[in-house]
Amino acid sequence: MKKFWALTMMLSAMVFSLAICTTASVAAAGAGGAIDYSQKANWCKLPNIISKDVDTFYIYSTSYIESSFKESAPDYATLDNPEMVELAQSEYVAHATVYEDSTNVFVPYYRQVGMRYAGEVCAKTGSIEAAISGMPYDDITAALDYYFTHYNEGRPFIIAGHSQGSAMTLLVLKKYFKEHPDYYKRMVAAYPIGYAVTKDYLAANPHLKFATGESDTGVIISWNTEGKQNVKENAKNVVVLPGAISINPLNWKLDETYAPSSKNLGSLIGDEKLGMGKIGDIGADAQINLARGVIVTNAKAEPVPMPDFFGPASFHDNDYTFYYNNIKDNVAKRIAAYKADRK
Repeated sequence: MKKFWALTMMLSAMVFSLAICTTASVAAAGAGGAIDYSQKANWCKLPNIISKDVDTFYIYSTSYIESSFKESAPDYATLDNPEMVELAQSEYVAHATVYEDSTNVFVPYYRQVGMRYAGEVCAKTGSIEAAISGMPYDDITAALDYYFTHYNEGRPFIIAGHSQGSAMTLLVLKKYFKEHPDYYKRMVAAYPIGYAVTKDYLAANPHLKFATGESDTGVIISWNTEGKQNVKENAKNVVVLPGAISINPLNWKLDETYAPSSKNLGSLIGDEKLGMGKIGDIGADAQINLARGVIVTNAKAEPVPMPDFFGPASFHDNDYTFYYNNIKDNVAKRIAAYKADRK
């Protein structure tokens, strides 16, 4: 089976050469027991120097993919699963670096659910939540506990993720931050990109609110990116749920106003000659389809090669990369608005 994070795989060598994530061996962890987040090896990313006055806590997407389909493979990755570690590190470059200019970025390793089992749970229940609400959630909340107690030092923060990491972010928002309102009041924004935020979810969690523009704070910012064929066929996509809503990352509107690629400040694209990513123009425009609750684009790129999971025309792996510089710009604007409101 092909790996579907093509760009992140292209950037994997860049991760190690730049030493962006922790290079020490990840502390092995079995199926049970708590993860000790006082050990730096259990973090994919810890800032060497706290140079910003805002943090980002980033939760990576499903990175236990191919090996999860092997015979007798466990449903959940161990903390030292080689595939998960490599893809988590690669994803940092392709996604989490959008937060680096404005924030100190923290990324914990966690024992996540594998692609195979996640698909089985989605097929049975309609979402991934039942698969992540046990050990994966316990790991992430343990990391959050350690982060807030030992690293955060009272700074405002962003919480963000992609795919499974965004589903986890949504679970954290509705449970962990409801239990920790003292932390939640310092949240600049949440970016659970690449997993559906639904109208039912927001109705069931009135302490949460979805973004309405480009600079409101304390809000959720999210979208899923697809091509026209997925919309035309109403294709099954495990990250797009009934009642989903998206915000347009080019014009920051909630309606179907079309945003041409001229509004795109730059996409992150792979360069085979350089062996790394660069900012370029691939025609990544954006328009919300309200009926499906997704962003539709005409970007010149190959869709995710896993139609059984994402449909024939999903750009799930490009939710960040298509709109890379726009996200970076938006993070800065929301932080500025947060600070201005508290003067």
